[in-house]
Amino acid sequence: MAVAGAGYARAATIVIGNSLAEACSKAALADRSDPQSLGQCDLALQSEILDARDRASTFVNRGVMRLRREEFEFARADFDAAIALSPKVAEAYLNRGAVSVGEKRFRAGLDDINSALRLGVKEPEKAYFNRALAYEGLDDETSAYLDFQQALALKPGWDLPAHELMRFAVSRRQRPG
Repeated sequence: MAVAGAGYARAATIVIGNSLAEACSKAALADRSDPQSLGQCDLALQSEILDARDRASTFVNRGVMRLRREEFEFARADFDAAIALSPKVAEAYLNRGAVSVGEKRFRAGLDDINSALRLGVKEPEKAYFNRALAYEGLDDETSAYLDFQQALALKPGWDLPAHELMRFAVSRRQRPG
């Protein structure tokens, strides 16, 4: 089965305060990725004094915008920078995993997504959804199906996993003897 196009789930992070980093955060959380929003992130990283956590979060948020635009190389660089600054930011691993899935580097995607789950990503349903895409790319339909189910169980009514699950036909096998 082919992996769905740009349907992977992205996770932005929150930065609080009256700053460009906060504006970048709000834009990422609002699913924006326009040049003005990216510019706010750029200016925040260039001109604001941010602690390591907020700087890492700003890299994650800019990376999310770049991922939305399918600018995979730039998005990966942002997630790498976030991880270098703050290695326990689970959302950076989740999103870097989404980049790998988008690039059809499914094994690398699995590793990062599993790291995000171990670190306690704030929206685990997104990790399960992306991991399902990675499993599907590796032709492990059973694991993909189970992770799509888990994503939907964690966020009932979410259209993305519900749509993906409609593609599966499940049958029980009889055990011999």
